[in-house]
Formats: sequence, C-alpha cells, structure tokens
Amino acid sequence: VCSMGNSTSRLYSALAKTLSSSAVSQHQDCLEQPDSAQLDPIDPKDLLEECQIVLQKRPPRFQRDFVDLKKNAASNHRPIRVMQWNILAQALGEGKDNFVQCPMEALKWEERKCLILEEILAYKPDILCLQEVDHYFDTFEPLLSRLGYQCTFFPKPWSPCLDVEQNNGPDGCALFFLKDRFELINSANIRLTAMKLKTNQVAIAQTLKCNETGRLFCIAVTHLKARTGWERFRSAQGRDLLQNLKSITQGAKIPLIICGDFNAEPTEEVYREFSNSSLNLNSAYKLLSPDGQSEPPYTTWKIRPSGECRHTLDYIWYSQHALNVNSALGLLTEEQIGPNRLPSFNYPSDHLSLVCDFSFNQDPDRLL
Repeated sequence: VCSMGNSTSRLYSALAKTLSSSAVSQHQDCLEQPDSAQLDPIDPKDLLEECQIVLQKRPPRFQRDFVDLKKNAASNHRPIRVMQWNILAQALGEGKDNFVQCPMEALKWEERKCLILEEILAYKPDILCLQEVDHYFDTFEPLLSRLGYQCTFFPKPWSPCLDVEQNNGPDGCALFFLKDRFELINSANIRLTAMKLKTNQVAIAQTLKCNETGRLFCIAVTHLKARTGWERFRSAQGRDLLQNLKSITQGAKIPLIICGDFNAEPTEEVYREFSNSSLNLNSAYKLLSPDGQSEPPYTTWKIRPSGECRHTLDYIWYSQHALNVNSALGLLTEEQIGPNRLPSFNYPSDHLSLVCDFSFNQDPDRLL
C-alpha cells in the first residue's frame, strides 16, 4: 500500500484495512467480492476530501454540466443514475498504450486512482459500470463496498495486463450498484463468443429490483474487441451478447440498460445490430444532439505514435419504451481536453465517463 499523502489519512487507513496479498493474487475465471461486511462504512465526503489532498498539486477537475432531457411527463420516483467508464488499466497506461503526449508522471497510480475516485464521487452514480479495471481487489472493491455498493468483477481470460512487468493482475469489467436502492435478483458472467469460439472479451449482466418502485430491470456492462480489422469479430460478439440479454430479459419484458466500450464507431455493423435489435434499444447520448439522432463527436481522444485517435466508442444503450432519459452529462470540450489530449494531469483516462439519469416509463404495461 502506498501512502496517500504526507501523513496517515483516512483513505490510507481504508485501503490498509482491506488489502491482503491473497485477495490481490486471485486470478479465477469468475471473481466476486470478498466479504466486506465487517468493515466500517466510509463517508463519501471524507473520501473525496482525502482524494483532493492527494491531488492538491494537480489542476482542478473540469466542470461538466448535466443536460436536461426530460419530456413533459414527470417521474414519480427518484431517477436512477448510471455511470459508464473505461478507466484505463494501470498496466496498459504505463506499459503498453504509448500515450506520447502524456507525461509518465501523470500516470502514477497513487494519484491517478484518486482522480478516478474523485470523478465517481462527484457524480454519485447509483450504478457504476467500469472497463479496464486491474485494481479491483486493492482499490475499487474495498472502497466502493464501504460506500454501500455491491461489487462484481469478471476478468478477461487472457488479459494483456499480464504481459506487463509488475502488473496487478488481469483487467476486466466491474459492476457496482447501491444496495440500499436495489436488490440483486440474478447475476450472469458472460464470456463472449464469436463464430462459435470463446473470446477474450466478457460481460456482466445483473437483474435488479428497484426498492422504491418494485420494478425489475437488467443492467449489463461489456468491453468488445479493440482495433481496426476486427469489425466482423466485434459484430459476432455483439450478436452473442444480444442473444444472452434477450434470454435474460425474457425477450425484452424486463427493461435493459447496457453500458460499454464497444470499440466501434456508429458506422460499424455491431452498432447497427444494437440499434435494430428486437430488444428495442436506443443510445442515450444521441439525445444530446439537436435532432436526437447523432452520437457525440468523440468519447475517447488520445495521441499515440501512429497519430491522433479521436473516436466515439462508448455507449449507454437502454430500452427506449420502458425507460426515459431524464438527463445526460455533457462531454469535455476540445478546449478542456487540451492539445496533448488524454490522459493528462487533469483527467485520468483516455475515455470520457458517460452519466445518465433514467426513470421508468409511467405505464408499466406499455408494450416494448
């Protein structure tokens, strides 16, 4: 455990109490949370304060505003805030991704983890969907479980993080939900297939019951295969995921939210498959465009040795007849991102976080 400042802090204590070498070294096919029931809760304000102490030499967080997307119908329940984010695996950021304009100092885990936590604490999601998580057992599960989240992690079978010296184990997808708002009905860890072959990409799908309304919905998180030339492979993975979700949601009888880094622009076949699926999905961030039909111009922006990479790859899909999008968090502007792009001293990942507030349609019997 690394010290989080000049003196022993509450955050350091929180981490120290929850770390064990045996927990960090577990590389099983399917990894669930260790038992954190005996650990004291953490006040999110205290944790945020400790993060800010660690980050005091860094520039302040960028201001991002929510865009109100509510239609005339008022909701009779608190909205459900969902956050989607590829946080950048630490081993990949330091060892493989070659961000040529990002100083190595900006990638130090001791500070970068505090930037990630600060972003999560600032938006207070009810449900958090993360990709490229390689510090689940020593950071995210110990802390988020004590903030009231139930935590699930599913690593990639052959994580590229394991090729990096002094790695922290495999990266994978992680899903967190607030236990005081939702009850877990069932959970599925899915290893995606393509052309009938098991692949290195995974998904988690959980059916939750909203305690306030009693209504069921399914939340899923995934991270599809990266790189140009793998479009057909991604499309096959997408079809497999949709088939799994169709079964889990009983053919869309249960509303669905899917978060993920799809590694696919809106022009790709996998995007069209989700748009045209019988699950009746829409992409929430399209609603920020003037006509409600266009995705944002970018969700990731970085500079690698091969050049500048500016793409829209991250999405929050939802059952558009069962759920309403009340608001969505605006993206960082080009001016905020700056000429060296991402990640940076200001922002911890090469992908932007997406955050939406959802409400259930007022007519639960409305056809999907």
